[in-house]
Amino acid sequence: MFLLIKFTLLYAVVLMLVALGGMFSERSGVINIALEGIMAIGGLAGVFVLALCGDSLPSGVLVAVSILASAVAGILYSLLLGFSAITLKADQTIGGTALNMLAAAVAIVAVKAFNNSSAAGNGAASAKLSYSNKAFIYKIGPLTINIFLIIGIIILIVSYVFLFKTKWGLRLRACGEHPQAADSVGINVYQWRYTGVMISGALGGIGGFAYIVPSVTTWNFEVGVAGAGFLALAVMIFGQWKPFNIAGAAVFFAVFRSLANIADSTVLANLGLSKNIYSMMPFIASMIILAFTSKNSQAPKAEGIPYDKGAR
Repeated sequence: MFLLIKFTLLYAVVLMLVALGGMFSERSGVINIALEGIMAIGGLAGVFVLALCGDSLPSGVLVAVSILASAVAGILYSLLLGFSAITLKADQTIGGTALNMLAAAVAIVAVKAFNNSSAAGNGAASAKLSYSNKAFIYKIGPLTINIFLIIGIIILIVSYVFLFKTKWGLRLRACGEHPQAADSVGINVYQWRYTGVMISGALGGIGGFAYIVPSVTTWNFEVGVAGAGFLALAVMIFGQWKPFNIAGAAVFFAVFRSLANIADSTVLANLGLSKNIYSMMPFIASMIILAFTSKNSQAPKAEGIPYDKGAR
């Protein structure tokens, strides 16, 4: 049970952070299919900081700098989506898919180039990076938690207050519901959509870092983030673009995702099922749930529709 709770908390925080990022983007009117790629780039930046500075910085500073690096990398990468979707008014789904493909290639090339430079340039280096994650992990009795759990709870509360209790959140939501009406009262729709995309990039980058670092000390960037970004999209939709609903959905899907990690250590091992079947469960569950709930979806009305100021 403690093992199940440990992995559930680990994956729930990741899915919640990334899904909250997708929520901000879509609440502003931009569909962010690129969450998978943003996670990969954010994780890459954070892990690079750990690999390069792990022995030279105090633990607290290292944690802060690496998380900041992942957030900044996510923001910069998300601006590519913002530029194509908001400024160029390109198809947001195609743009996001392209960024997912590009992120995987960038991560592999960057890590291999780094490893080749460290291995006398023999050209045979892998896409793996090793690092220490001790500064991120804490023990509370029999439970092992990581610092991203605390960060996730804070971001969840801040997201709710910002979105539903402040005038800035109202403006951002207005741009995703009725941008023409928002523009008519002086709200800069383009600015707020860029803001939503950038918040999405920051949370997606941190989520990618949170997915990689606490669980292992070596990561192969050829696998990216193993579909976690797409699962976060399902969490966001199942949570109806509302912060606390998203948190509940993240826990629900994280339980399924955790079964793959604990199957060999529990009674599930007696079933003789492949670990791959348990790894498939959250994706199967997401397809079934979304098939039954899609008709009642409360998505922002203007999401995915490029805003043209002259078309009012």
